[in-house]
Amino acid sequence: MIETTDGDRGFPPELAEVARVAFDYDEGEGVDFEPYDVFDSAEETTDWLRQWTGNHDADGQAYRVFGQDGTGGLAALWCVRAGRPLVEQPVVFLGSEGERGVVAANLSDFLWLLADGLDPMEVVEFERYEGRANAALTGLAERYATTPRRAARDIVGTAHAEFPTFSDDIDALCR
Repeated sequence: MIETTDGDRGFPPELAEVARVAFDYDEGEGVDFEPYDVFDSAEETTDWLRQWTGNHDADGQAYRVFGQDGTGGLAALWCVRAGRPLVEQPVVFLGSEGERGVVAANLSDFLWLLADGLDPMEVVEFERYEGRANAALTGLAERYATTPRRAARDIVGTAHAEFPTFSDDIDALCR
């Protein structure tokens, strides 16, 4: 049986493994990502989204927060594909200063970005598509990824093409 996202808060094993990898910030030259070993609770996610958007009616049910950067920006699975497993949901970044964007079309593609030494904020805010490959994360992606390894620019471009209104949808929440 395939688990779907309807209320699913089961942490995918590939994210649990990502949480066990040491990310080296390297004075700003490395990866600024702090993965969690569980999702934030539904209540924490809703509270954060309400504060972030200023909309006290916002509901965080569509997000499964699984990591952050050093500024407090969050990486999350965005449960927009109804009835599909969590690993098939897009990965998004919601920055501490209002930055936001789709990072990857699914968890598999996100693993390849991490393997290439990229973090969610770099991809969204700086459109950075080149990093320093990480052997541990490359091995993890090779074990779990269901999509082929591609250039980071292609991974992000595919995600943006599939979800072109993500930023506009967030803007609508802020009103």
